[in-house]
Amino acid sequence: MANSEESNPLLPNQEEELGLKNEKKSSAAPAGKSIGAPPPVIPVGWTSAGLPVGEPMMERSEWDSGIFSCLGRNDEFCSSDLEVCLLGSVAPCVLYGSNVERLGSTPGTFANHCLPYTGLYLMGNTFFGWNCLAPWFSYPIRTAIRRKFNLEGSCEALARSCGCCGSLVEDEVQREQCETACDFATHVFCHACALCQEGREVRRRLQHPGFNTQPVFVMIPPGGQTMDREHN
Repeated sequence: MANSEESNPLLPNQEEELGLKNEKKSSAAPAGKSIGAPPPVIPVGWTSAGLPVGEPMMERSEWDSGIFSCLGRNDEFCSSDLEVCLLGSVAPCVLYGSNVERLGSTPGTFANHCLPYTGLYLMGNTFFGWNCLAPWFSYPIRTAIRRKFNLEGSCEALARSCGCCGSLVEDEVQREQCETACDFATHVFCHACALCQEGREVRRRLQHPGFNTQPVFVMIPPGGQTMDREHN
């Protein structure tokens, strides 16, 4: 009797252990059946720095306007489209610096990109007769815009429209390499149009960093107060 009474308090714990073992066996049984099934394929996305990340990737969207849409979309007029078109034709260095400043969202980056672009622009036109040096400096901004807003590139656009470059689109690494090469070719052969398209895109999606500053409130202390004492 003493042995049975001493073992009685342990019976609930033993039943719980047996129940946990049965649950583990039942949960392991269907898992064993699906061992031969291949793991789900997770598409590889791209960070703003150009590094692949193993997270589900959203479907890429189209650019807001075409590369040859000098005045923007036909169904929607934006006053900044005319400004972008004029800057791209007359002062591409200013347009490029403005695009980088909006994309970086930090004041002060305008001069750091506008001045080197201006030097390459002048050297190319002076020694070679056309702007052939500045695109080597400016094409990474197109890649950065495409990755930041998850926009489709030229290879994806060709695959969507006419079915070309289908094998490149399926492989993420090859597609990104092809898209980067297409970004460079777009800046070399259609430089002004590429800058204008990028300018329209960032102006519709990002606010100028100068408008993000918070108002500063200055607290002015009250003037000195004096108490007059009555002299008896």
